[in-house]
Amino acid sequence: MGSIRVIVLTGYGLNCDIETSFAFEKAGGIPDRVHINALIDRPAMLDDYQIMVLGGGFSWGDDHGAGVIESVRLKTRIKNEILAFVEKKRLVLGICNGFQTLANLGLLPGFDQNYDTRSVALTYNDCGNFRDQWVNLAIDTKSPCVFTRGIKQIELPVRHGEGKFYTDDDTLSRLEENRQVVMRYSKPAGSLADGVFPFNPNGSLNDIAGICDASGRIFGLMPHPEAFNHPSNHPDWSGQKDMDRRQRNGKNLPGQKLHMQTGILLFKNAVSYF
Repeated sequence: MGSIRVIVLTGYGLNCDIETSFAFEKAGGIPDRVHINALIDRPAMLDDYQIMVLGGGFSWGDDHGAGVIESVRLKTRIKNEILAFVEKKRLVLGICNGFQTLANLGLLPGFDQNYDTRSVALTYNDCGNFRDQWVNLAIDTKSPCVFTRGIKQIELPVRHGEGKFYTDDDTLSRLEENRQVVMRYSKPAGSLADGVFPFNPNGSLNDIAGICDASGRIFGLMPHPEAFNHPSNHPDWSGQKDMDRRQRNGKNLPGQKLHMQTGILLFKNAVSYF
């Protein structure tokens, strides 16, 4: 798996590239952090990679909307090269700001391999505030998504002000029918959030936290899997560690054992795909 190369875009307000590169290293890939201008100047470098990542942050400060300027820059300068990358059945991952960019580009949802039409949006949170919290996520195990294979549920952090997934009724129905809705916000016990705040932190339609294209090779999600790269990242880690110690000493304590399934699994799935 060590020969799988990953290009992680950097620059102009993107601020999760180091964590994302670290996550792919732990997953067995070889990541390179590449400034967006360097890719625009030499788009042929995409041929050297199997996975492209548009990571989290605030590209161009989100001054014209989340992911808007990044998407315009990519679309007007290297859209053909990105489409060629997709046609070669390579993987594209958009996390938070990257998901917003993929939606603006039209790479998602990519109905009928149309990667040029914008039909979904990530807009302002219903609560009116930036949300920085951990969320429970239910995964559709029948989704074609490459990144979530073998995962039924997971906890990940979100940190966004424009994370509400929104679209028209026809597009929403088609996403559901095609099982392109990969993950949804849920309650701790596993049932869907059903729009209830703060389990659904932004008011996303149908609790949608992430979608893929029909092939499952392009995936966008608002939560940050790279930010949960070790069990100690979880806010309940220290309490769980103490509970485990006490249970080993023969003291049975009430409560459910914390499910420490980290976000590295998503990156391992991507590397293993090749």
